Amino acid sequence: MRVTPPDLRRMKERGEPIAVLTAYDAPTARILDEAGIPVLLVGDSLGMVVLGYENTTSVTMEDMLHHAKAVARASHHALVVADMPFMSYAVSVERALENATRFIQESGAQAVKVEGGERVAHTVQRMVEGGIPVMGHLGLTPQQILNLGGYKVQGRSAEAAEEIVRDAILLEEAGAFSLVLECIPAPLGQLVSECLRIPTIGIGAGPGCDGQVQVLHDILGLCPGFHPKHAKLYATLAQEIAQAVSRYSEEVRNREFPAQEQSYGMDPDLIQGLRDRIRREGWSHATP
Repeated sequence: MRVTPPDLRRMKERGEPIAVLTAYDAPTARILDEAGIPVLLVGDSLGMVVLGYENTTSVTMEDMLHHAKAVARASHHALVVADMPFMSYAVSVERALENATRFIQESGAQAVKVEGGERVAHTVQRMVEGGIPVMGHLGLTPQQILNLGGYKVQGRSAEAAEEIVRDAILLEEAGAFSLVLECIPAPLGQLVSECLRIPTIGIGAGPGCDGQVQVLHDILGLCPGFHPKHAKLYATLAQEIAQAVSRYSEEVRNREFPAQEQSYGMDPDLIQGLRDRIRREGWSHATP
């Protein structure tokens, strides 16, 4: 059985921290699902870590649907949440409902995520009324990076902190089942978590949140030269992959790979008969 939004609410009530990771493809989703990760986020961060875009604003609905389908097909227990990309829910409530419905119907995701507070609260309410579970996102909202002037910690001033708290309460009242808090001071992350009945999922928002989310590539060391402060390095897979493919390349050049154990056999008499016929009838310009 899949994890559901009400399950996350019950986890918060029990004081059970919620582990969330990004997933962008079927093999990764299968591994994370089998490892017991309860929520897989198909984040629009795929634009940078998978598709090579400079930021998330270039990610399209088709990009997101393509990857969400793969994750949903490969997972069987985790709640799959798909990021609604830049401008897919800002033009109108009607457009937002259409795009959110595509994620549920076409990709197989069980929920969507939107960025923003008061400006999207009504849209969130309409989605929830239509039967679409919605995860909110406050603090550093990457789709607003052009307005924010870069990836900066949010909510440090009294006014900004109050706005985040008010927006969080508005999103809960609109029906959001959980809320991502990104790059805000840890004390503010804890305060927001205390003010809400729905679970908060932090990324650079401190240990006081009800759960944590990380970009998988960041914690596995798959993006050499880039290591955000909020991410802990649990492995250095880029180095391991580089070493593995170097060994492979060397063995191919030295004719060490493939060896007998990686090859398929054939009746020697059959292959010799075919070789003799090629020579006799002149099939090939080379001499086998």
